[in-house]
Amino acid sequence: MATKSANLYVRIEPDVKEKAESILSTLGIPASSAINMFYKQIILQRGLPFEVKIPSARSVDISTLSEAEFNEELEKGYADMQAGRTKNAKKAFADIRKDYGL
Repeated sequence: MATKSANLYVRIEPDVKEKAESILSTLGIPASSAINMFYKQIILQRGLPFEVKIPSARSVDISTLSEAEFNEELEKGYADMQAGRTKNAKKAFADIRKDYGL
């Protein structure tokens, strides 16, 4: 194992740091080790070890919708259901777990 002698100084949003370090602590991984793993993955992948792109689907924040817009979104969902563009809950949750690494 190589001797660790290089320093890295970064500025990060406090809440992002706190949430990430809480998860790392639960996993028993010091932040410095996680950052070292991240850098090693960058080297192995010859780029970021995850996809960086703008999501194709826009999430709907219902708190910002008018009643008419909200009803329109409900109608879209109902139309999808009638057209068979649905998946069962087991498949939906499996996809969520896969997409978010849970």
